[in-house]
Amino acid sequence: MSEEIFDLELLQKMFKRAREIHTERGFQKRVGYGKKPGIITVDLANAWTRPGHAFTCENMEEVIPNVRRVLDVAREKNVPIFHSTTGYNPNGYQDIGRWADKIPLDELKLGEDWIDIDERLNPQKEEVVFVKKTASCFNGTPLQYWLTTHGVDTLIVVGATACACVRHTCMDSTELGFRTIVPEGTIADRVPGAVEWNLFDIDAKFGDVDPLETVINYLNGIETIQLDNRDVREGSVR
Repeated sequence: MSEEIFDLELLQKMFKRAREIHTERGFQKRVGYGKKPGIITVDLANAWTRPGHAFTCENMEEVIPNVRRVLDVAREKNVPIFHSTTGYNPNGYQDIGRWADKIPLDELKLGEDWIDIDERLNPQKEEVVFVKKTASCFNGTPLQYWLTTHGVDTLIVVGATACACVRHTCMDSTELGFRTIVPEGTIADRVPGAVEWNLFDIDAKFGDVDPLETVINYLNGIETIQLDNRDVREGSVR
């Protein structure tokens, strides 16, 4: 996408002043990290990560490797990892809802490779893959139940898109009582400026947007999570 219509330097200048205003008024406090993290990858399926689809996002050559760095460290520590994708029954679209009045959800068909999690993330058999129907990974899914069952107090959110599914997942995560962390460089969107704006707003109101290395250092610093029988999950949820 052409960068001629997008002045990143101007946007950064605006956000710098906006952060000053928020800080002066008591916004943009830090939620910090808890003792037991979980990770949700938001719609890092082929329709978002690969070229040629209506939902294709920009800058995936940077986002995917950064997400893998987070996942690889988390796997070493037995951190529970959940992968969301979005898809609809093409036989009548009875599950598609009003959101389709606004965006081309009929391009996300259950059973097609487009809604499979990008293989570059190397999802493991014990990691849950689930299909959602709306923006938030919590709305109409068992995600909260899974997280609380595992005792998760800190949810690390990565994925796409910044302006919708990531943002709404972060909002719900905080409202449900989880410490919400977003690593820089792990969030994508389709249009210039959407990532910068939404991460600015998430950091001001809903969670901590931290440097990637800070999040990785946190994961490296936790004790390896001991698994019990309930944590040995067979396969993925579809």
